[in-house]
Formats: sequence, structure tokens, C-alpha cells
Amino acid sequence: MSTTTVPTEAPEERATAPAAAPRRTRGRGERSRAASLASHGILTVASLVALFPIAWLVFLSLGPDKDDYLHPGRIWSKMTFDNYAFVLQHTNFFHWLKSSLIVSLGTTVIGVLVAATTGYAVSRMRFPGYRKLMWVLLVTQMFPIAVLIVPMYQILSRLQLIDNYLGLVLVYCSTAVPYCAWLLKGYFDTIPFEIDEAGRVDGLSPFGTFFRLILPLAKPGLAVAGFYSFITAFGEVAFASTFMLSDTKYTFAVGLQSFVSEHDAQRNLMAATAVLVAIPVSAFFYLVQKNLVTGLTAGGTKG
Repeated sequence: MSTTTVPTEAPEERATAPAAAPRRTRGRGERSRAASLASHGILTVASLVALFPIAWLVFLSLGPDKDDYLHPGRIWSKMTFDNYAFVLQHTNFFHWLKSSLIVSLGTTVIGVLVAATTGYAVSRMRFPGYRKLMWVLLVTQMFPIAVLIVPMYQILSRLQLIDNYLGLVLVYCSTAVPYCAWLLKGYFDTIPFEIDEAGRVDGLSPFGTFFRLILPLAKPGLAVAGFYSFITAFGEVAFASTFMLSDTKYTFAVGLQSFVSEHDAQRNLMAATAVLVAIPVSAFFYLVQKNLVTGLTAGGTKG
């Protein structure tokens, strides 16, 4: 009777056999390579779409003739900075710059101060009609500009504020304050009330608590409100063209209209001026960009 032996692996051979690699699972929030490439591709396309109008405006501003926008391919062979030289030397550009900065910065300072005190009062204090106050501010945003121009003109005329920087600043504040008050009220709600109580324990008055403790913590919200107020005043046309009568008191937005008439349109000079107009806005945005994103998102965490 014969016996057969079945060969068995040595223990050493079993121990050294390579184990199958465990299948890697993506963690929560981790995207695949295809999804990352797709998202980067979409963001790249969106960035190009956003930058194209700016690049096109700069390109047209380098054309020496007013009709070059009809044949943009010809600009390559005759690019020049003469349009910028003409705008800076032979127009009221610097008067427009002064007017725009006075009106925009005045609107920013006054509007943000009024909106901050209003938002803080509604956020911290409970007085009769405090809820209705915020809704009244919201309702004021529902009226179109065409309806507001006539009564505002009559009011400013009686106050002798037509063709006056202060009158235009007050008009812009009537637009900026309601939105900024809602924005800052939501941001003040995220600041713990215990900070106000600590300030009062230390002997600070309500105004002292507001200016010395709350405002430093609300810098991101103030940055957003300031940026909105500045942009609102800097780029507005209807009110500025109605209430400012002197050419030297025009803002940039109104000054651009002087390059277009019924029978002529100097679009090359308009493009050059538009590029120069964007410089102050870009500089202001650079100053507030650190707090801009934080301020935009923080106000929505609490009602």
C-alpha cells in the first residue's frame, strides 16, 4: 500500500508571501483626480471670462483713432499711449478724480458710521419699534431711482445743496445706509453680549463700549460696508448727473459721458479714462480685501 505526501509550504514561505494591498478609500471631502481637474478647468475658464472685458478695454484704449473699436485688428500695428496723455492733459480728469474721491470717501465715512450705530442699536437694545425700524430701512430700497430724483431734487434745492458735494453725499447715504445697517446688524449679532457687559463693568459708557470694544471686533463687517458704500458712490450716474451742474464737479461716471455726444463718440478716450478710473477702485479693494471675505460670511451665522 503506497502513500502519497502532499507538499506543504514552509512557515517561512507563508510568512514572506506578499499580502494584497488594501483598497484605498477617499476620505470625507477628498475629491478624485478627475473631479479636481474638472473644477480647476471650470475655474480657469471663469477667470478668463471675467478678465476678458478688462483686457479688451485696455486693448481698445491703446488705439489712437476713435473708430478703432470697429477694426480691433489694426490696433496691433499702431499701439500708443496718446489717449492717456490727452485725457490727463486736456480734460478735467483731475477735477473728476477729486470730486469722485470727495463724494465716495464722504459717503463711506458718514454712511458706515450711521449704519454701524443703527445696526448696533438694533442688535443690542430693545426699544419700541426696533424691528419696524429695520423693515422701514429695507422698504426704502424698493423705490426706483426715477421716482426718487424729483423729490430729492426739491429737498436739496430748498436746502441750497444743488451742485454741492454734501448734497450728493447725503443722497448716496440714503442708498448705502439701509443695506449696510442690515449687514452690520447681522455681524454685531455674532459678537458675544458678554463683551458689552465686561465693558460696562469696567466703567465704559455705551458709546465707549461701542467705539473701544465692539468696532475693533467688527472690522471685517465694517470693511464690507465701507467697500459697498465706496463702490455705490463711485460708479453712480443718475443722481450725480442730476444734482451736479458744474463740469469741474462731475464724478468719473458723469465725466465719461462727455466723450459721447449726439454726433460723435470718442470711444478711444472713453476707454483710456475707464482704465484710469479703475485704479482708485482697485487700490481701495486692495486695502479692504483681507477683511472682505470674513465680513461677507460672518454676518449670516446668526439672525
